[in-house]
Amino acid sequence: MQHIQSASVMQTFVLAARREGKRIGAVPTMGYLHDGHASLVRMARAESDIVITTIFVNPLQFAPNEDFTRYPRDFERDWSIAEKAGCDVLFTPSPEEMYPQGFQTNISIGGVSAPFEGVFRPTHFDGVATVVAKLFLLTQPDKAFFGQKDYQQCMVVKKLVRDLAIPLEIVVCPTQRENDGLAMSSRNVYLSAEDRIKSTILWKSLQAAQNLIQQGERHRDRIETILKETLLTMNGLTIDYAAAADADTLEQPTEFAPTQGIVLLLAVRLGATRLIDNLVVR
Repeated sequence: MQHIQSASVMQTFVLAARREGKRIGAVPTMGYLHDGHASLVRMARAESDIVITTIFVNPLQFAPNEDFTRYPRDFERDWSIAEKAGCDVLFTPSPEEMYPQGFQTNISIGGVSAPFEGVFRPTHFDGVATVVAKLFLLTQPDKAFFGQKDYQQCMVVKKLVRDLAIPLEIVVCPTQRENDGLAMSSRNVYLSAEDRIKSTILWKSLQAAQNLIQQGERHRDRIETILKETLLTMNGLTIDYAAAADADTLEQPTEFAPTQGIVLLLAVRLGATRLIDNLVVR
């Protein structure tokens, strides 16, 4: 596996690969890799000639009061996980490489970025869209692989690609979970032992709402009520949102149509840790 840190070297590498007709798969990450990330690399490996995993903790998507400085980082761990999963190139640019002196460009995505995370982290998706666009330009992938755990982010990235006519396919891969249902996340390392036990309530609430929908419930307020009531059985948990929305648009009708896909979206806080999760019911 190669290690590239320079943006210009990365571009030179992929342009040469594309001239040779190689198909490139990219897996953008912020590092501190786990098996959820590894599953994305494995999927990219199965569908690409060259797999590039990017690791960049993007300062633009963190608000001043968020965890940019303490976000977990472990290069040796990342190297081992990426290599075992089948990565060919690990691209780890510095902030100075990504945002050189005088950098003033910002990409803002309308519509799907506004609700949910957009309410609680209003600058977040501008930072995501800007860095993802630049990573796409640097790695020139045919396909880019993202995890469904960040459902709204996947929708924002899809809209970015569609609106700007970026010639690549976004592949959304299933959320990887621990044995007790907790969605794998780099931030899970923040959880205390007690909060780690409590965190299983997210998956239980999603399952409870899924069961209600599968029994025929289509009223949004009733679906959201069971999400919230299940979450609040756990002491010490606060809810940012527990919502049901159209799986394709994130719109929130009073009542879902019989054939309408529904995405259940959660963001909660356990102690100092903020967790997100989702489940699509079709």
